[in-house]
Amino acid sequence: MAGRNFLFVPGPTNTPDRILRAMHIAMEDHRSSSFPSLAAPVLEDLKQIFKTTKGQTYIFPASGTGAWEAALSNTLSPGDRVLAGRFGQFSHLWIDMAQRLGLRVDILDAEWGEGAPIERYQEALAADKQHEIKAVLFTHNETATGVTSDAAGARKALNDAKHPALLMVDGVSSIGSIDFRMDEWGVDCAVTGSQKGLMLPAGLGLLAVSPKAAALYESAKLPRVFFDLGDMRKANATGYFPYTPSLPLLYGLRESLAMLFEEGLDNVIARHHRLAEGTRAAVKAWGLELCAKEPRWYSDTVSAILVPPGVNGAEVIDIAYRRYNLALGAGLARMAGKLFRIGHLGDLNECMLLGGIAGAEMAMLDAGIKIKAGSGVGAAQELWRKSSTPLEQRDLPPRAPDAQPAAAPAKEKATAGAGR
Repeated sequence: MAGRNFLFVPGPTNTPDRILRAMHIAMEDHRSSSFPSLAAPVLEDLKQIFKTTKGQTYIFPASGTGAWEAALSNTLSPGDRVLAGRFGQFSHLWIDMAQRLGLRVDILDAEWGEGAPIERYQEALAADKQHEIKAVLFTHNETATGVTSDAAGARKALNDAKHPALLMVDGVSSIGSIDFRMDEWGVDCAVTGSQKGLMLPAGLGLLAVSPKAAALYESAKLPRVFFDLGDMRKANATGYFPYTPSLPLLYGLRESLAMLFEEGLDNVIARHHRLAEGTRAAVKAWGLELCAKEPRWYSDTVSAILVPPGVNGAEVIDIAYRRYNLALGAGLARMAGKLFRIGHLGDLNECMLLGGIAGAEMAMLDAGIKIKAGSGVGAAQELWRKSSTPLEQRDLPPRAPDAQPAAAPAKEKATAGAGR
């Protein structure tokens, strides 16, 4: 199809041209004496994205899933108990990983569309008088359902129970887009990936580790090789990696961090909230509902939109892709066919998102969903226009005077034989 594909899945996100240019480099020696001038500042600057001054950051040539594994394998031992809420596909997958690594997981199931059950976390921690639970796994933003949970509330539950367990937070689809404060919230391991708010291609698993979590490295007995923080820490101290890093992604990450810092992280977070509010206004105008059951759980990076009974959400997605060159997120696992998702994170502005909303409208109409064409687009436009920051007055060039009506042309005398 002509034009660009409209990418509105909740990851991978649009990669800005500026980052693509930064990544378009010739390969170089990652053991050279100049390489630390790239790697060391990036590792240090990453701390600002996690909002930590105490933690240590790590970059793996992997994905968020790899950073999940690094967090678990460097702090825990076979048979350790961990506590985790399950309320969407990605919280489920982290639990599945923990179980396959040989950990005992106490699972707190909640309805998909709800946030993490904070009160039940607190009850379970308070009941664990012997402190057998070694870690709490917490999914900050459940991408499958468009739900954001209260990570600060998880720390409060630990503190109220006076429980020493680690707090591990999956921030893959939140960090760099939704407010996240590692030090303030007492997060011990924070996980994200390159392909979401950092606006890069997939390929980097990013991990920040608190001093408390790092101190458990020597006693942790889960097997680890590729994700061994000891190897990584030793190499990173001199500005290198224990194995071959992805050079293009490191250059891209350096540019991504520069872009985020130029905009200002608080402004980035506010922009994501504003875009999400416009999307939610569109959903309301369509007469549809979000999977997220209460406003306190609404995600600012992805909206999971329930389709009416009798409609297959997969058909909306297929029509959008094949007819309008628009990529929407699918319903996953138990939500398959029940919804479609609009990702609104990363390098995105209002006009770009209006294109995604308009394409979703057309695909829904084609799939037989009875909405009014243009209703969602109009609702988002109104919200964004009314909430826009007033523009500063500028001296503009004076308006040209209205043209005077031209005098009526004199009647030409007919000339025999004249013609053109």
